[in-house]
Amino acid sequence: MNNLFEVSKKTVVITGGAGVIGSAIAKGFHALGANVAIVNRKDEDAQAMANTLGGSAKGYGANVLKEDELKAAKNAILKDFGSIDVLINVAGGNMKGATIGPDQTFYDLSIHDFEKVVSLNLKGTVLPTMIFSEPMAEQKSGSIINISSMTASQPFTRVVGYGAAKAGIDNFTKWLSVEMNAKFGEGIRVNAIAPGVFIGKQNKDLLVDADGKFTKRGNTIIEHTPMRRFGLPEELVGTAVWLSSEASKFVNGIVVPVDGGFSAFSGV
Repeated sequence: MNNLFEVSKKTVVITGGAGVIGSAIAKGFHALGANVAIVNRKDEDAQAMANTLGGSAKGYGANVLKEDELKAAKNAILKDFGSIDVLINVAGGNMKGATIGPDQTFYDLSIHDFEKVVSLNLKGTVLPTMIFSEPMAEQKSGSIINISSMTASQPFTRVVGYGAAKAGIDNFTKWLSVEMNAKFGEGIRVNAIAPGVFIGKQNKDLLVDADGKFTKRGNTIIEHTPMRRFGLPEELVGTAVWLSSEASKFVNGIVVPVDGGFSAFSGV
């Protein structure tokens, strides 16, 4: 039997590919021999990440909210690699104004920042999918993987904008999985990964004190995670490879938790 998890002949496009999670996924696919197209808002960051990987990795500067830049990146990727087989929508993020602080209420929400966060995460997934999935529709095969969050299904306090956007990604993932099969056949699959809590630049201050100890919020999350730790970015690679390969050929329209058991814990 051929290797069900083979990805070495696939071209994998990763938006936000120079970020913490995106770079970990890029490294994982590159190590397995895939062609890795790193798409990042800053071209120099995309190029730096590609140079770090070397070999069959290339960087492309493009803002996930700008159609013309995404189309230019798509055309360059097709010129360089000849196809797009996997799209992983990692680009996203949060803003302070779209988060309700401990001493704030809902009425302190910045609707401007809320709109920015929803746009970055939701539109920043929908628009790249429109652009980079076109070659998949033409070849009638491909895998689209969105990055959701635990905040989509189990709303966290404070992160109102981010949670709303990620819930939208869950809905979009399921909707698009049906749409693509109905219009372009069974060869295109759309799924999402919902990471548990991973410490990154944007949430570190919420989870870890200046002295390195967990904050009250950090401890609460750990207490509700059966594995009793935060996730590591590289621990998302296996699920992404599975969803990109023939091993998940009949898997479509699902959101896979990679959360150390957080979504299974009831608190009692």
